[in-house]
Amino acid sequence: MNFRNFHPFQALKRYLPRGFFGRSLIIVVAPVLLLQIVVTLVFFDRHYRVVTATLTRSVADEIGYMVTLENRLPIGAQRDSERETAARIFGLPAIFHPGERVARVVSEAETPLDRQLLFILDAQIVAEASFSTERFQDYVEVQVQLEDGVLELLVPRARVEATNAGIFVLWMIGSSLVLIAVAVLFLRNQVKPIEHLALAAESFGKGRNLPNFKPYGATEVRRAAHAFFQMRERIDRHVQQRTDMLAGVSHDLRTPLTRLRLQLAMLPKDADHDAMAADIAEMEHMIAEYLDFARGEGGEEPEPADIAELIEDAVHDCTRARKIPEERITLDLAGGDDIAVKRNALRRCLVNVIENAIKYGTHMRVALTRLPRAVEISIEDDGPGIAEKDREAAFRPFYRLDEARNLQTGGVGLGLAIARDIARSHGGDVRLEDSAMGGLKAVIRIPV
Repeated sequence: MNFRNFHPFQALKRYLPRGFFGRSLIIVVAPVLLLQIVVTLVFFDRHYRVVTATLTRSVADEIGYMVTLENRLPIGAQRDSERETAARIFGLPAIFHPGERVARVVSEAETPLDRQLLFILDAQIVAEASFSTERFQDYVEVQVQLEDGVLELLVPRARVEATNAGIFVLWMIGSSLVLIAVAVLFLRNQVKPIEHLALAAESFGKGRNLPNFKPYGATEVRRAAHAFFQMRERIDRHVQQRTDMLAGVSHDLRTPLTRLRLQLAMLPKDADHDAMAADIAEMEHMIAEYLDFARGEGGEEPEPADIAELIEDAVHDCTRARKIPEERITLDLAGGDDIAVKRNALRRCLVNVIENAIKYGTHMRVALTRLPRAVEISIEDDGPGIAEKDREAAFRPFYRLDEARNLQTGGVGLGLAIARDIARSHGGDVRLEDSAMGGLKAVIRIPV
């Protein structure tokens, strides 16, 4: 592993949320939680230690008094009476074991209470003593060596240990949860305008409009929304100007072509006549393709359409125009469903791709696959295919391939360009792959 190029934040990035809401929530909540955790640990530890030490010293003074009292009186009724009185006053149940010796057994000093007891009992009680914080749940057992026996005391745990720390921690956790809830509600309201703006941009990319969308939220979000709508208007205006310009050019070109066709009709038919008629037909076809490319999606509005039915119509039109039997094309349309598309534009996209497959393949296969958030239409053939290095270039307008399979034969090089333009106007795309049939596979992806 190359540690020189290792960045801890890059490694951590894969575990962080990807959404703006999640990241904003971390930015707001993480410092608050971190601060509360640090403050809680520092305050809790200091508070626990100080309170425990204070309580333990007080109890040690009481134990010291009882030890002095025991050593001053001989064994007898008076001593027992004084012990009971002191135990009742101090709240320390005591038992005297005459003639015994204290076994030096001390709990392992792992907790602040154990450490405080060990330190204070050794410092304040001259006699040998031992204690245990584990034998009883609510008491600390303390044994002190007397001159004539052992004094055993049960010290209530609440007398030597801070008991309000749990309440403090509970309050800290409760306040943290309240802060997180407020942050979630606040951030959610701030993220919604961004989500709506993203939805509007996605709909525009699919060629759909959101007539009821109004910018709202923070000032920056409103500015981004207004900038987006201005950009959309400029794009629409540019597309409309391009369409109008090429429509005018096509109209101007068709007028002299019509005159040429009329003049040609009055000439005797011969080889030159047929050649000129073919040239005029090709020029008209070229003009129609130019206009289709410029028009793209046009002003057509998306509407629900049965994709399987749309594919069947496109296949039928292609086979009829090319005068080939429909048996050459295998259809697999099990994933059909109604989705909102621009029917005429998508049909033109399908026709362009299917005609290319018919032109260079003997057999074709058209399949429809439904994905979670999109539909994919694949058109495969058994033709010569296209080299992988030339596939992206095949989508460029007016581009001609020099390979055996020239997708622009008989056209002007706009078939695939128009198909991709239409697919992208729906928010999708067209890509070329190797076909299992040995030729080319074109995949049209349309999001739903």
